[in-house]
Amino acid sequence: MNEKLADVHMQVMWNRLISVVEEQALALVRTAFSTSVREAGDLSAGVFGRDGLMLAQAVTGTPGHVNAMAAAVRNFIRDIGEDNIFEGDSYLTNDPWKGTGHLHDFTFVNPSFRDGRLIGFFACTAHVVDVGGRGFGPDASEVYEEGLRIPIMKFAERGRVDANLLNIIRNNVREADQVVGDLHSLSACNDTGHRRLMDMMGEFGIDDLDRLQAFIFGHSRQATLERLATLPRTSCSNTITVDGYDAPVTMRLRLDLAPEGVLADYDGTSGLSALGINVPLIYTTAYTCYALKCALAPAIPNNHASLEPFRVTAPENCILNAGHPAPVAIRHVLGQFLPDAVLGALHRVLPGRVPAEGASALWNIQLGVRPLPDGHPAPGETLQSSQVLMFNSGGTGARPVLDGLSATAFPSGVHTMSAEVMEHVGPVTIWRKELRSDSGGAGAQRGGLGQVIEMSANRGHHMYLNAMFDRCDHPAQGREGGSSGAPGVVRLDDGSPLKSKGTQWIPADRRLVVELPGGGGYGDPRKRSRQEVEKDLARDYIRQDAARSEYGLGDT
Repeated sequence: MNEKLADVHMQVMWNRLISVVEEQALALVRTAFSTSVREAGDLSAGVFGRDGLMLAQAVTGTPGHVNAMAAAVRNFIRDIGEDNIFEGDSYLTNDPWKGTGHLHDFTFVNPSFRDGRLIGFFACTAHVVDVGGRGFGPDASEVYEEGLRIPIMKFAERGRVDANLLNIIRNNVREADQVVGDLHSLSACNDTGHRRLMDMMGEFGIDDLDRLQAFIFGHSRQATLERLATLPRTSCSNTITVDGYDAPVTMRLRLDLAPEGVLADYDGTSGLSALGINVPLIYTTAYTCYALKCALAPAIPNNHASLEPFRVTAPENCILNAGHPAPVAIRHVLGQFLPDAVLGALHRVLPGRVPAEGASALWNIQLGVRPLPDGHPAPGETLQSSQVLMFNSGGTGARPVLDGLSATAFPSGVHTMSAEVMEHVGPVTIWRKELRSDSGGAGAQRGGLGQVIEMSANRGHHMYLNAMFDRCDHPAQGREGGSSGAPGVVRLDDGSPLKSKGTQWIPADRRLVVELPGGGGYGDPRKRSRQEVEKDLARDYIRQDAARSEYGLGDT
């Protein structure tokens, strides 16, 4: 076979490998018990070589899971031990420092054997609804309070599931059926990937993945370095401030750009928080590398070699490099601001390439619903306790030539959950879920809109909120003259304010209202076309006052 034909053959197998891991991910979506997986897509899936280096990832999934998982598989190989890896095994952990950053994410790794010989690994990650402890929220002062921590260990050996492990988990979580069901789904989706890989290898007549791995890594590394070679050799920096818990948090970033790679250094960032907003370095690295790759090499498939040129450092025990036993339950809130920090630095050397800041961090509504001591349900309903997790997103930042996206999760990419799904999984009613007028920052390109969501516990119940919201005191900033997006608001329906972070009971006769933040605008608002302003007015994206004061509609 000539060299060009051989390359085409390898490319076909590479594409097929991506299809294999996409089917792996969809198997998890189809079988998952938790709404965070099957409705929001809060997961990742990938295939790895014998050395634990990622060959391909599924398109379905979040960057925080995928890029953290890319580093985690080597932790599994090291802790399990190469001599203790058998056909039919399945391994798991939710260790924040060896997995994906907090206890609510379980990572599973299954070895893949062909004809009795280890050829690689399949891995996946998903968020489960509960791991015990204080529940999903920021109030713990150390990781021991945040729930059950499972070290890297065997979920199954040679096909036999560890019943003792499942018994321990079942007796330490609030939603045992959902959690244990999700663990089985995670292991099973890896097996789906393995079976599809065996079909592929049989079709192409290969016995291992070594040559394909060399082809994937060689071309990915070369293509990434070619993109980096077009950049100026320089340094750029950025500082952003976000709400934090009881005090604002400052993130300082310096990027060193060079043809051989990019170094992202967070020296000067705030120190650890006493509460659970801290971020392990594995998660900091995941979202920093994601932002760099989006901006500098977006078309190159995500794998070990395309991520390798990006390095991330942060001072030990700053808030972005939290060591054990720091509380890290809502590490996603700060971690998902890191693309804003990266893109803001790149804007200084690559103007006109990156969007304004967005709402960025998810507005996950985590509710605990319990029957009232003397509660009586509505006819046809029953009293029940439930943990309800609802994924929601504010607006993204406006882009240099396009408006921001409304109610869209960037950088996580997860889906916003529907009201109907949430009412199905717990005794809650969603009274209102709509776009929030005037929340997108004004600009030649308008920022994306947030949402307004109003909800309450059903009759006979009361509920508490584990608040984990940001952008309430420090809204998304615009670029090039664009205005900031609207800040977020957490309140009761009578106007009483609630805290943006921490556990709070909602009075049984009141409704919870959350107003999600909008994205920043891009460019001078007075340069927005009259036609676009009138269209925004007609859709109630902006009100008449904003059209006049921000955009000058009606000025002569």
